[in-house]
Amino acid sequence: MSAVISTKPAVPEKKPVKFSNLLLGAGLNMFEVTTLGQPLEVVKTTMAANRGDSFAGALTKIWGRGGVLGFYQGLIPWAWIEASTKGAVLLFVASEAEYYARTFGAGDFTAGISGGVIGGVAQAYATMGFCTCMKTVEITKHKIAASGVKPPGTFATFMDIYRKEGIKGINKGVNAVAIRQMTNWGSRFGLSRLAEQGIRKATGKEEGAKLGAFEKILASGLGGGLSAWNQPIEVIRVEMQSKTVDPNRPAKMTVGNTLNYVYSQNGIKGLYRGVVPRIGLGVWQTICMVAMGDMAKTYVEKLTGEAVTAKH
Repeated sequence: MSAVISTKPAVPEKKPVKFSNLLLGAGLNMFEVTTLGQPLEVVKTTMAANRGDSFAGALTKIWGRGGVLGFYQGLIPWAWIEASTKGAVLLFVASEAEYYARTFGAGDFTAGISGGVIGGVAQAYATMGFCTCMKTVEITKHKIAASGVKPPGTFATFMDIYRKEGIKGINKGVNAVAIRQMTNWGSRFGLSRLAEQGIRKATGKEEGAKLGAFEKILASGLGGGLSAWNQPIEVIRVEMQSKTVDPNRPAKMTVGNTLNYVYSQNGIKGLYRGVVPRIGLGVWQTICMVAMGDMAKTYVEKLTGEAVTAKH
């Protein structure tokens, strides 16, 4: 009797989301933001909000807000909440989205981008909306102090916005955050893979061959740095969340009318203010995730007693 060969496609394996993976992601994100991450974020946001300032002018302004501590405005609790939760949200959603993309016949590259894009959007709406909003408020509210009025504390500001504008108020600019995350994750993934292919060709390695630590950092750094092409979305996000008072600003800000406002005030250059610290931020995030990922992986495995399967 001849054997019957099944032509039914194999069902993709659904990888479990482990606690060790979530702990690794949260730990690396917390380290990244507490070291150079938040200072670069503060410089980027200050330049995007004060588009007439030079890089040196932005540094002077931040230093004037409290010396070294001025560069860490918005770190506690907003940046810490964002860093500790965004990895978990992203990992859960991206893992599910990638699995379902594979069940529809998507290849590794398409499924990976699909997972990253959908995970990035979920991340934006679940935790990043109110966190980025409150960080921007913290960084830009010095304008109130400049007028001689003592600005309220972090939680007083949060409650005041919530009382006046509700959930929408503390999530102001969340649509711009979602667009940024979606384009950022998609382009970072794609450009990093492109850089990896280029490095393999340049070093004479076979397709799919494992890269060394430095080569990984170089490929991911290029992907992270070049993904800053969407800086106009970041400037729009900062403007929407900023506490700037300007009679020329639209009363009800949307992504579209904020783009028109920034362009009318500062032109194309205004839409790319803060792009240099953003590139620096992308490279630093890469170094943390790739260079320190293996060390953190070993520590987490010892702590939890389970193998870490997350890619970094």
